[in-house]
Amino acid sequence: MKEEIAAAVFFVARLVKRYGCVDNEGREGFAAALTSALFENYKNHWHPNAPTKGQAYRCLRMNVRMHDPVLQLVCERSAVRYQDLGLPQEITVWVDPGDVSCRS
Repeated sequence: MKEEIAAAVFFVARLVKRYGCVDNEGREGFAAALTSALFENYKNHWHPNAPTKGQAYRCLRMNVRMHDPVLQLVCERSAVRYQDLGLPQEITVWVDPGDVSCRS
């Protein structure tokens, strides 16, 4: 779980660095808060022997109609405005045992 969460956080943080307007300190705080939140949320929803079990729960989903609730919470915890992340209007990130993937 540690490697998959690290990969997901790295991916999202790279998007924020490239497209967002968050300074280095803000990005570092956001990444740390995201790491903590994902560990907290996934600890009882991680099934290495059945990686698709709980897949929807471990999905970060953003679209024009809604922001991902985990990312909103992370923004509040790290004092970063969601709008400043610069994330694509439509993107899904799945964090599964042995695999991190996205679709935009």
